[in-house]
Amino acid sequence: MVKNLERVRQRIVLALFASQSLLSAAMIAAFTLTPVIAADLGGGERAAGVPSTLNLLGRAAVAYPMGWLMDRAGRRPGLAMGYLLGALGAAVSALAVTQGLFPLFLVGAGLIGAARGSAEQSRFIAAEVQTPDRQARVMGLIVFAGTIGAVGGPLLVDPSGRLVGRLGLAEMAGPFVAAAALILLAFLTTVIWLRPDPRDVSRTMALAERPAATDATVRSKLSLRILFRGARVQLAVGAMLIGQLTMTALMVITPLHMAHHNHETGAIAWVIMAHTLGMFGLSSATGWLIDRFGRISMVVAGTALLLTASVLAPVSTSLATIALALFILGLGWNFCFIAGSSLLSDQLGSEERGRAQGASEVLVALASGVGSLGTGVLFEYRGITAVGLLGVALAVVLLGLVARVVWPRRAEVVHEPPLSL
Repeated sequence: MVKNLERVRQRIVLALFASQSLLSAAMIAAFTLTPVIAADLGGGERAAGVPSTLNLLGRAAVAYPMGWLMDRAGRRPGLAMGYLLGALGAAVSALAVTQGLFPLFLVGAGLIGAARGSAEQSRFIAAEVQTPDRQARVMGLIVFAGTIGAVGGPLLVDPSGRLVGRLGLAEMAGPFVAAAALILLAFLTTVIWLRPDPRDVSRTMALAERPAATDATVRSKLSLRILFRGARVQLAVGAMLIGQLTMTALMVITPLHMAHHNHETGAIAWVIMAHTLGMFGLSSATGWLIDRFGRISMVVAGTALLLTASVLAPVSTSLATIALALFILGLGWNFCFIAGSSLLSDQLGSEERGRAQGASEVLVALASGVGSLGTGVLFEYRGITAVGLLGVALAVVLLGLVARVVWPRRAEVVHEPPLSL
């Protein structure tokens, strides 16, 4: 058994929280000026969104391979490699800005996205070394780390620009230099403090709970196809995917909706701030609620919030009601994301977590991309009402997945424990 298990758990969670905070600040600092730089280097405003697309593709492309690596070599090597890719991407982006090379800038954006594809699994890693009654709370804490980045990242933009300007470099390269330094700190934090490897701690805990088991029996050989046939796994992934798609579709188009109703930039910024608060600010409380009332109950609560936001946002025109709708939207995403993550973690053994969680991250990343690209088309042809109706339809689908678990049609369930709300 691991000596001083509680102390080991605390060190693992602290290391993951610190590294996630650093990466979040780095990514937000880097991408604050990305659309402006892309439009400048790419020859027009139509190029402004291309780096974000490459960032998303990098995230999706790396999530499953990194999950596979984490199952084979351990969680620490997978996270560390992701951070190294991200630091390299930020450095490449800084060089591209300095040299005025748009293709190289796109390469850097893709590599930074790869870091996120790896680091998004941190919440699962934090949970796997905890007892079941604490897993959601710890996941909420790791998600809360994004709040630090949301606040700290933009504050780095001006100082870093002035600093590199004194060194004779382009000031717009400053945020990428700062991002590279922060991601390297995340890498060092992971390598030094994420010990022992959480995968090994999880294995030891599983063996201790089943003394008669051997390492071979603790390991699971189930393929992803079989894993994803389970109703609870489908609900877990569906909660994360539908929450992400609904949130992205409404959030992306809200600034344009507000502009059509003559709201100024400052008002839009306040609404996005309210939305961010809903997404991240209450994550620790969300984790406590999930551990207290159950994963499925909180998925239902999150779905109700997404449904409310999907109905409220299209009919809102005043600043206060739009801000309320976007706060509810962010909180609904938060409930679904953390509860879905917790439910998925419950269904997986130590040898299948990396692969299954990596696959789920690919789906969530692609959902984000579909939401970003598709909402503009819906808004152009049918207005924000159509976007809201899409959110309503998705909420109904998610409730259908809940019903399959709560009222199963057959007793046989693949790789799932008895139901507990």
